[in-house]
Amino acid sequence: MPANSSSAYQTPYELGNQNQTTTWQQCISFYEQLAAAFPSVLHFTQIGVSDNGIAMHAGVISQDGVFQREQLKHMGRPIFFNNNGIHPGEPEGIDACMALVRDFCTQPERLASLGQTVFLFIPIYNVDGCLNRQNTSRVNQEGPELFGFRANGRNLDLNRDFIKCDSLAAQVFNQFFSAWDPDVMVDTHTSNGADYSYTMTLIQTQADKLGDGLGPFLRQTMLPAIYREMQQRGWPTCPYVNPVKVTPDDGIEDFLEVPRFSTGYAALHHTIGFMPETHMLKPYADRYASMRALVEVVLAFTVSHAAQIQALRSDAKQAAKHKTQWPVQWKADHSQPSSFRFKGYQAVYSPSKLGNYTRLSYDRSQPWEKDIAYYDHFVADVTVKAPKAYLIPQAWREVIARLQWNKLTLQRLGADQTLEVQTYRIKNLISREHAYEGHLFHDELTLSTQNETIQARAGDYLLMLDQENARYAVETLEPQAHDSFFRWGFFNSVLEKKEAYSDYVFEDSALKMLQEEPGLQAKFDAWKLLHPELLANQDAVLGFIFASGKRFNEPEWQRYPVFSLLTLP
Repeated sequence: MPANSSSAYQTPYELGNQNQTTTWQQCISFYEQLAAAFPSVLHFTQIGVSDNGIAMHAGVISQDGVFQREQLKHMGRPIFFNNNGIHPGEPEGIDACMALVRDFCTQPERLASLGQTVFLFIPIYNVDGCLNRQNTSRVNQEGPELFGFRANGRNLDLNRDFIKCDSLAAQVFNQFFSAWDPDVMVDTHTSNGADYSYTMTLIQTQADKLGDGLGPFLRQTMLPAIYREMQQRGWPTCPYVNPVKVTPDDGIEDFLEVPRFSTGYAALHHTIGFMPETHMLKPYADRYASMRALVEVVLAFTVSHAAQIQALRSDAKQAAKHKTQWPVQWKADHSQPSSFRFKGYQAVYSPSKLGNYTRLSYDRSQPWEKDIAYYDHFVADVTVKAPKAYLIPQAWREVIARLQWNKLTLQRLGADQTLEVQTYRIKNLISREHAYEGHLFHDELTLSTQNETIQARAGDYLLMLDQENARYAVETLEPQAHDSFFRWGFFNSVLEKKEAYSDYVFEDSALKMLQEEPGLQAKFDAWKLLHPELLANQDAVLGFIFASGKRFNEPEWQRYPVFSLLTLP
């Protein structure tokens, strides 16, 4: 602890044996005492409640005592956001943030170093998990002695919830993040996986997804500076160790942080996001120290490059208003690997003492250092042509709410209208067999498009894409996007045909349909050639005719209920 800091505000980590983490009660009380003692430095307030009814808080630090969001935004002040405790079993960010905020309050020179930048923080995001305190849930982790649990009160992983917002916490976060619109975010975590020498590893917003300005700046300027400074501070850092095969020896690949994760969600708002992942097998004191160093390094870079970051974000927002092609799925580009000088341990394979197989371990007595392939470039895998607008029927209120939480401007139709739209039809769908974060996630889908005339109702919502947050709209409303609302099951009711038939009656109706619908007869003939084995199956025969004919067609069945307007009415 710095000599000029007040000993009256030591954290539980500092008071203990460097293997302690704070409780939720201790943490909130700590910040409330600081805010009362230093009202011109720290503003600390409740921002919502969790699913278990526990208060969620956030703090704002400003060197000139300006705390009001609208005033700060009007002044054009840079915003640095530090999110902690999304996984309370990974608590070093919680403890490090407490000490950093204390030092801002008690050390005038440290506070002055912020300049115009505002330090915004959530001390503990997953408050439910923080109160679920034990020492058994983190397999293989070296300390601390007690810690919280990964999931919240609904047993949800909040770092999979930023788009679907099943939790009250995520609903609060969406509105909080969108209102503050931070320039840079650091969301603190602890990693597992392979063993290696590094205490700190780093996930960043995938640079290619940020576009022509922010992307190159992150890759060519910001990341090298962060790595250099961490090295100088005694915490050499490497990219998050995501091996392309089994061990890092064969190369590592950037983690594709789709929008369900914090850094992927931040990218939808043109925010540069970082997810530092300290290594679970390192002592808690080292993880704590390296985490504080990482937050300080990224903060210092943000302060010194604030004007450039803000300008690049402004350019990205303006470009989004006019974008005509949007990548909605990405994949790693293995044709242009970079190289990273990696410090690892020898991988050893030996017979298991538990079963008849070979197990992997890492021998720390055999360290190695060499250049490995680093796949840090991604290319668009699926790209869509941007419509002029989306029409969202008012019936889908859960979707509309999430768009509004994220500052999308929606216009309500004042009267019924007939509109020419492009629609998606769901042709094939492959969903997960088991629940994933409370949903049966749709992994793969095949779509067809067609032009239709629909009747829009007064009160339906029109979302124009000529706005700064267009990317959020596209990546949630285009069904094939990585984390679209459709993939998460928001529109599952359109996958069900609502009417059925009695076979003994429909047999005659089916014959009549084949006589009256020439197109249906052709479809049925083709189906029979492809599936001769099904002709003995009455359900299959009648089911095909029932689903393929016009007579009993249900327009809403397998039609994606968000419509694209290629021209404005």
